[in-house]
Amino acid sequence: MTSKASYKGIPLSQLFADEKQGWSGYVEWEKYPDKKALAREILKTHRFTQVPEFQFVPLPDTNPVLIGHRWKEYHEALGLKSIVDFSWETVQKEKPDLIHLLDFPYNGETRRDQLLQGKITDNKYHFVRNHGGIPDIDEDVFRLGIGGLVKKAVLLSLKDLKDPEKFPQCEVTVTLQCSGTRRIEQIREYPGDGDELINAPWGEGAIGTAVYRGVALKKVLKKACGGILPECQHLEFIGADTYFKKGDVYNYAVSVPYRKVRANEEVILAWEMNGKPLPQIHGAPLRLVVAGYIGARSCKWVYQINALAEPSMGPVQGQEYLYYTSQIGKQNAKYSSGFSIQQMPVSSAIISPLDKTVITHDGLIELTGWAYSGGGNWVERVEVSPDGGHVWYAVDQDDMTEKHYHAWRLWKIKVPVDAEGWLEFCVRTWDSANNTEPTFVRSAWNWDLHVTSSCHRIKIYSVNRMKAETRKRLEELAAKGEGIEPLSRPLECALEDPDEYLAARRKHPREPLN
Repeated sequence: MTSKASYKGIPLSQLFADEKQGWSGYVEWEKYPDKKALAREILKTHRFTQVPEFQFVPLPDTNPVLIGHRWKEYHEALGLKSIVDFSWETVQKEKPDLIHLLDFPYNGETRRDQLLQGKITDNKYHFVRNHGGIPDIDEDVFRLGIGGLVKKAVLLSLKDLKDPEKFPQCEVTVTLQCSGTRRIEQIREYPGDGDELINAPWGEGAIGTAVYRGVALKKVLKKACGGILPECQHLEFIGADTYFKKGDVYNYAVSVPYRKVRANEEVILAWEMNGKPLPQIHGAPLRLVVAGYIGARSCKWVYQINALAEPSMGPVQGQEYLYYTSQIGKQNAKYSSGFSIQQMPVSSAIISPLDKTVITHDGLIELTGWAYSGGGNWVERVEVSPDGGHVWYAVDQDDMTEKHYHAWRLWKIKVPVDAEGWLEFCVRTWDSANNTEPTFVRSAWNWDLHVTSSCHRIKIYSVNRMKAETRKRLEELAAKGEGIEPLSRPLECALEDPDEYLAARRKHPREPLN
């Protein structure tokens, strides 16, 4: 795609300038229908790179894994390439060690060794799922607007929000999870929608836990706005990032029901993460944190909140994050045939050992992982099966991190294993409402590849030293300075002494005697 610096003789930098001084990378779209129409007109004059195929072919063994050519070209077509450049600079500064699943808009997955370092995920390792570029907003000039069906519309500075004399502050431990967590399991079995933005092929690392500090939104609505009007049923959050959908351009917009906001400290305006100022990539200077809901509702770089009678009409709310039945697909999908995903279901994952690992053991194999449930339902029990889901062993409560209403529990267990060869281990979790996970990924499959809540499965090759023949073989290999791995590499030596072989064959001949 060739970029043009102007449209009909007018510089793009003038047509789509930053909305406010000190708000770099923020273009206001929702207030200006004519500007949106002009952007749509310009986008129609370009041909954009197709979304890459990554479901029917192996994923690239690179980092970044996928390149967001199309999304970059959208920005460049409107003269917004500086947003793309600044976003990647921010990734390199704040998240250099993540798996860069998609370079733009940035999707970064936490690596396995980073994930289990502790109950609280370090800011530099916490996963990121962005839907647009990263704006650079000076907190001294930042203002949060609240309007719509409130008794009094207000404009608040960050200084106002941080003033404990005006708004009581709170700290909440919250696990945020992308609804695409473990999507790769669905893709491997049954590919689905690739999506214009790219339904990133997340593994088990699109989840993280942090302690957020801020103020409950319900307190701000009450104290600053005097409350809401009776017609209000939903709260819409608008972020400063630019979003594209089917040739149109928007500011990121999502909503949650007012009944969720009314709940005690379950929807907060946060400016601090793990005792430090909110990182730029995580929504600084201000973001929403919606406990127990999919991460997409926790709007970053929030600058406007609207009290509405109905859910937001923003495409992220009404056209994406929809859960379809397995009969819905490219041939018949409509926005109205799926329901909006809000509360996260119970889910879990085995983080170690890795899939296809060879484990030499003495009758016990140790596994570690995470377990989580949304909506204020905490994890009560984690169970691991070494035989694909027939026999289950419960994790001891002492081997799990403490309970929280809105956070995961990390776990570990040593599972008794007698069998050798390839075994399929799986994990399931029970939450405080007795919810558990579907047994197989097929039961959880949906066209948009969201919410992979089925039992997470890995295959392990078991080598049990408690078996006499196995112990003998391992000792023979060790004497030669060799090991059992690589598993598929043939042994250099004969598998059996000829005399032993003949004795065994004669004792148990293959053919019947008569």
